[in-house]
Amino acid sequence: MEEEKKSLNFIEQIIEDDLANGLKRDQIRFRFPPEPNGYLHVGHTKAICINFGLGEKYNAPVNLRFDDTNPEKEEQEFVDSIMKDVEWLGFKWDKVLYASDYFQQLYDWAVQLIKEGKAYVDEQPSEVITEQRKNPTEPGIESPYRNRPVEESLDLFERMKNGEFEEGSMSLRAKIDMTSPNMNMRDPVMYRILKRPHHRTGTAWKIYPMYDWAHGESDYIEQISHSLCSLEFENHRPLYDWYLDQVYDETKVRNKQREFARMNVSYMITSKRKLQRLIAEKVVNGWDDPRMPTISGMRRKGYTATAIRNFIEKVGVAKRENLIELQLLEFCVREDLNKVAKRVMTVVDPVKLVIENYPEGKEEWLETENNPEQENAGTREIPFSRELYIEREDFKEEANNKFFRLKLGGEVRLKSAYIIKGERVEKDENGNITTIYATYDEKSKSGSGTEESLRKVKGTIHWVSAKHAIPVEVRNYDKLFTVEQPDAEKDVDFLNFVNPESVTTVQGFAEPGLKDVEVGEPLQFQRIGYFTKDQDSTEDKLVFNRTVTLKDSYKPE
Repeated sequence: MEEEKKSLNFIEQIIEDDLANGLKRDQIRFRFPPEPNGYLHVGHTKAICINFGLGEKYNAPVNLRFDDTNPEKEEQEFVDSIMKDVEWLGFKWDKVLYASDYFQQLYDWAVQLIKEGKAYVDEQPSEVITEQRKNPTEPGIESPYRNRPVEESLDLFERMKNGEFEEGSMSLRAKIDMTSPNMNMRDPVMYRILKRPHHRTGTAWKIYPMYDWAHGESDYIEQISHSLCSLEFENHRPLYDWYLDQVYDETKVRNKQREFARMNVSYMITSKRKLQRLIAEKVVNGWDDPRMPTISGMRRKGYTATAIRNFIEKVGVAKRENLIELQLLEFCVREDLNKVAKRVMTVVDPVKLVIENYPEGKEEWLETENNPEQENAGTREIPFSRELYIEREDFKEEANNKFFRLKLGGEVRLKSAYIIKGERVEKDENGNITTIYATYDEKSKSGSGTEESLRKVKGTIHWVSAKHAIPVEVRNYDKLFTVEQPDAEKDVDFLNFVNPESVTTVQGFAEPGLKDVEVGEPLQFQRIGYFTKDQDSTEDKLVFNRTVTLKDSYKPE
C-alpha cells in the first residue's frame, strides 16, 4: 500500500486525501478552462492531459469551459480551434460550458456583495487604482469612494450595467484589505465597463466580470471539486477562496484551487501576445504554421497526439517550473512515428541515374515493405525503370572506404531492387554532375533468393523511377528561434532571435503512391526523416512538411 502512495503525483495525493476525509467519489469533477483569445499551445497540453487524465483515472466528468470574460480579444474561431485540439488529443469532455453562461448569476452575487458592504463602485481611473495599491511592503491607499453609501453603489452599478457611463469611468471593486501583503487582496476590481459585443451574448452586457471573479465562481457553479491551474495563479488562491466564501453553501462541494508548474519548452515561446505578434509581423503564416508551438501547428507539422501525450507523461506533474528540452519532445515524436509511419521513397536533392544495361522501355514493379516495425503493415509495389533519381549526396566520384554509398567503381544496393555499380558521369559546363551512369546485376533482385541477391554490399540507397516520379515540394522545418529561451531577456526583443532558416523549401521527386496519401498521414522518407502531407497540397502540387529528422543525439534517461 505504501508503494502505491509513492507512485502518486502530488495532485493525485491531494485527491486521495480528500477522498479519505469524506469527499465522495461521485463528487469529483474537473474542468479545463481556456480563454478563447488564441489557439492552444504546447503549454496547454499539460493542463489538458492533467485534467482529462485525472478524469479518466477517477472516472470523473471533465467540463470544457471557456472563460470568455474579455470580448475585446475573444472570437468564435478560437473556441472552434480549442475544441478541435482537445478532441484531436484524444479526450472527451462531459459538457461544453462558458463563463458567459453565468453572467447574470455573477452580477446578482456582485449586487449581494454591495448590499453586504463588501463591494463598492470606484470612479477613479485604473492608473490611479494601480498607484494606490503601492507594493507588498507598503500599505495601499484606500479609495475615496471605498466607504460610499451602499445605495449609491447599487444605483451606480445598475447604471453601469445599463450602459450609462463611458468605458474606464468607473469599476466595481471588492472591499477586502488595502494593507494585505498579497496585492491581489487590495480591493481587486470585479467589473469594468466594456461596450464591446461579446461572441455569445452580443450587446446584452455593457460590463464584464474580471477573470478572478468569474473563474472561481464558475468552478463553484459547476461544482468542480479540484480547480487545477498553473503556478502563476498561486498568489491568487487567497482571493479565489475569499470570493468563494461570499457565496458558499455548506450543503455543496467546496471547490479548491491547487497549482502545478507550467511547462516551458526550449526554443519556444508560449505568450499569446508574442505569438500574435509573430503572426501580425508575418514571421509565421498564422496560428497553425508548423513552426508555431500551437497544437494546431504541431499537428500540421506531423506531430501525433500519442507523441504529445507520451511527452507530457515523461515530463510529469511538478511543483516547480523548469525548462524542458525540445529534444525530449522530438524524441517522443520519433519514437511514435517509428511505429506508425509508412516508409516511402522520396528524393529531395535529385540527380539522374541511368542503368545502361537495363533494357530501354522496360519497367517492372517491385515489392517493398511498408513498415518493418509493424507486423501487419504489409507491402506495396513500386515502379522500377532504366532511369532513376537518387540523392546527390549518395554519390561521389571518388571516396574512401568509409563512404558506403555509390562511387565510381563501387557497388551499392538500390533499396528493394538491384545491386548497381557506378561506371561514369556526365557534367555540365560548370562541372556539376548531371547524370550518373551505372550497370546492374540482373540476378541480384531483392527477395529473389538467388545467390547474387544474397551477396552483401556495404551500402543501400533509396531511389525513385524517373518515368513514374511525381514532383513534390518539401518544406524542411527547423527551430523558430536560435536560442533556448528567446524571451528570457526583458530588455531584448525576442524577434532578434528568430531563426532566418526556420524553414527551407526544396523541390524533389517521390514514388507515385504519395499522390494518394491523406493530409496529416505520417510518413518516413527513407534515410531522410519523418514527413507529412500539408494542407496546401493540390492535385498539381504536393507539399510535404518535415516533422522531425530521422535521428538525433538525445538520450532519454
